[in-house]
Parts: sequence; structure tokens; C-alpha cells
Amino acid sequence: MADEINNEQSVAAEAPQGAPQDGGREGGRGRGGRGRGGGNDRGGNDRGGNRGGRRDDRRGGGRDEDQGEELIEKLVHINRVSKTVKGGKRFGFAALVVVGDGKGRVGFGHSKAREVPEAITKATASAKKKMIRVALKEGRTLHHDGKGHFGAGKVNVRTAPAGTGIIAGGPMRAVFESLGVHDVVTKSVGTSNPYNMIRATFDALSDQTSPKSVAQRRGKKVADLLGRSGGVTEVEAEAAAEAIVE
Repeated sequence: MADEINNEQSVAAEAPQGAPQDGGREGGRGRGGRGRGGGNDRGGNDRGGNRGGRRDDRRGGGRDEDQGEELIEKLVHINRVSKTVKGGKRFGFAALVVVGDGKGRVGFGHSKAREVPEAITKATASAKKKMIRVALKEGRTLHHDGKGHFGAGKVNVRTAPAGTGIIAGGPMRAVFESLGVHDVVTKSVGTSNPYNMIRATFDALSDQTSPKSVAQRRGKKVADLLGRSGGVTEVEAEAAAEAIVE
């Protein structure tokens, strides 16, 4: 017993003043713990680990959504814009993007940002929110001719037989390629402003109707509508109605 008391007194005498007598553990929790052990535990598990997990979950969900949609994105126009402020001018970029699924759905969007990639990303997100569905004949062309206008832009769209291709230029071609149309004839009259041409094209597409929708609205059969035009017999009208693919 006396030997143990003498050993404890000798250890206390050798320890420096101000240091705790549980020197190893307290020192590790103090300076050494904050620099090594505490920093790793706090940064690796709480901050780094949780943040990293949340970021991975968000990115993974976005990737799955994009892969499921399989949308066609086409950049129509990029314009450099400026804003005059007190210290001078701030330059940015405006992007016009058309998005479609190639199966009868299409939309357009435009946005501005300080950098081109950011402007394109914002415009693409805007286009996805404003997509419309257009009825297609046999999945390749329009059901009937149409006209559209917006401001000084006027466009004419016409249905075409198989093998015609997309006869359109500039912004209108991007719209029909994203929509999934393979045969169409178009003409733009007036302004060549891509924004007005795109809006005029969408105005013409929004008026497209199919025989099936007209028959439902009028309470008739598709064969009755087709049999009235061109002296088609009843049998031929029914066959044509069954062959319609929207």
C-alpha cells in the first residue's frame, strides 16, 4: 500500500504544472483530439458523409428521369445580350431551345444567364414544362394543312406523302424533327426572327386535329366522316378509319 502511494506521488511530481493527471486521454481529447481524432469523426461522419450521401441521391434521381424520357433537345438560337448598370454593362447570353420526344410531343423554351451552358440548361427545363401534344397521321406527317402567325411571323404547314421529307428551314426544321414528323412542307412568310417563327409554328400545330377527335366531338364514327369526302364507299371508309394511326 505504501509503495502504491509513493508511485502515485512520483508520477504527479514528474507531470508538468497545469497538465491533467489523466494526461493521455485528456490530451487526446484536447489539442490532439481536435486536430486528428475529433476532426475526422466530425468531418468524415457528420459533415462529409451526410452531405455526400444527399448529393449522390439527388444526382441519381435526375439521371433516372432523364434516361426514362429520352427527349430530343435542339438548340435553335444563341444571342448575346447586355444590361446597362451603374458601373457599366453586364453581358449575358439568351438561348432558345426546342425539346420533343419524337412521338408527337414538343415544346420550346428560352432563358438568359451569364454563361452559355447555364442559359441552355434553363431554357431546356422551361421547354420541358410547356410541351404540347400534336396529332400525327400514321406517325409521320400532319393530318391537314394549317396556318399560324405570331407578331410579324406567318407560317404555312402542309401535309405531304411518304418520302417527301422535312421541307423546312431554320427554327421550323428543329420543331418538326423534335416532334417526330418525317414528311411535311412548310413556308415562312414575313420575319425571320427565330422567336416569332417558333411561336407561329406552335400556333399552327396547336390547331391540328385528327379524325378521331372530330368524330368524338360530333358524336359520329370515323368511317362516317371519311365516307363523305371524295365519294368513298362505306367499306373503303371503314378500312381507312381502321388504318388511321395517331
